Amino acid sequence: MRRSIFLAGLAVASLVASVAGASAQQRMVRVGVLECRGGASVGFVVGSVTNLGCVLRADSVPDDRYVATIRKVGLDIGITQETALAWGVFAPVDRLGPGDLSGNYAGAQGSASVGVGLGGNVLIGGSNNSIALQPLSVQGQVGLNVAAGLESLELRPGR
Repeated sequence: MRRSIFLAGLAVASLVASVAGASAQQRMVRVGVLECRGGASVGFVVGSVTNLGCVLRADSVPDDRYVATIRKVGLDIGITQETALAWGVFAPVDRLGPGDLSGNYAGAQGSASVGVGLGGNVLIGGSNNSIALQPLSVQGQVGLNVAAGLESLELRPGR
């Protein structure tokens, strides 16, 4: 299990470095925080699918709701009762309109939990791959799980 956690951390760290280099070439502004919560999920040896409810919180604009589907490919073994994620949202503009985060994002992820656990995600995507969800997000989960690999996130306008 320690080796899996190490490999997960290594995967996330390498993607953080590549995202940081790409972001340096384009001016990115922090526009808000995307908070997501979801219920139970079961990880299989080669991946998992998790559905979440999300809200983008930004200064001086109403909350913008989304429905998220996260798909993981790689090592993903265990069961989590609930998951909460929060990303800083960076874009080439200083304000996003309703639904502007909709789209597909991809990156690397790693997480582990025995009871309460933590994880990290690095995701780039959205309109013309111009939006970054904080180079390293924080994920909290409750359950027994270890995961490392590639991750995709699909955001759709919510209710």
